[in-house]
Amino acid sequence: MKLQDSLPVDHRLGQVYRYSAGTIGLFLVVFGIFGFTNHVGFFSTHGDKVAGMSSNGLLSLLSVLFGVLLMAGAVRGGNDASTLNICVGVLFILSGFVNLGLLDGKHNFLAFHMQNVLFSFVVGVLLMMFGMYGRVTTHLPYDNPYWKERHPKAAKRQHVDLPTSALPQG
Repeated sequence: MKLQDSLPVDHRLGQVYRYSAGTIGLFLVVFGIFGFTNHVGFFSTHGDKVAGMSSNGLLSLLSVLFGVLLMAGAVRGGNDASTLNICVGVLFILSGFVNLGLLDGKHNFLAFHMQNVLFSFVVGVLLMMFGMYGRVTTHLPYDNPYWKERHPKAAKRQHVDLPTSALPQG
């Protein structure tokens, strides 16, 4: 049994996962395309300025690939988009830490500068926050599908206690 098989589906939360993945993915694709138009070397360690950040061919390619991946997650939606947001967010944060250590070095193959590191941290935290939205907290509401999945007996009792107008339709 896969983890995704046991997760509930909630369309209201799915919109948050979908729109956040799509928006950030679109921004990454646009950033990558602008990086390609500057014709900077693929492994240039100095890069060229694009949207206030440094970029080279490799960073542009990675930006487009991750942007397309996030937009594909947005199309798929639901729990898949949520999990993808969390995973890509973790990768962005790890990338920020790794590239922070490589700044101004000869192994800075992504041409990162401090703006890129900060951007990587901010996008990573945003993706993780949007991916975990409504899934991870100690105070989920009783009608949240993740709370119901974790507390099936209590969810049945709550279901009985709710007025009929609050019960799911269909």
